[in-house]
Amino acid sequence: MQRRTEIRRCDTSEAVIGAVTGTLIRPQLFVLGCHDQVGRLRAVGRTGPLGPDVSRQVGEHLAAAGTGHPFEGVRFTSMWGSRDVLDVVLVRLEVVAEVSADRAVDHGVFRHPLRFQRIRLDMSVGDVPPFGAGPTAAAG
Repeated sequence: MQRRTEIRRCDTSEAVIGAVTGTLIRPQLFVLGCHDQVGRLRAVGRTGPLGPDVSRQVGEHLAAAGTGHPFEGVRFTSMWGSRDVLDVVLVRLEVVAEVSADRAVDHGVFRHPLRFQRIRLDMSVGDVPPFGAGPTAAAG
């Protein structure tokens, strides 16, 4: 019997850090957003757990959000299909993260956790491509 090998295609793109679990100083994971086709920032996924070095590095750049945050009132679950709700802290929409994700998307949201690659201090929120239009995704 021949064994079937599954290969996941991963793309790299940028997203806005919109919320965190844990604290602003020591975030445990990020909830990320991208603009949709009409320019509205929508949550598109979350990262897996962050290592302590990444947590400290990015935590230095995060600040609590004021009122009017686009994620206000949105409930985020701990994993795809789960009913367990994450306790999140909304952050100012100022920090861009480079992430790697496989192509599994359902209803405009990544099915699997995103892998944080690095913070993009050279980019502003306005530079983040719309969901599904990242540089690698467009080429593939």
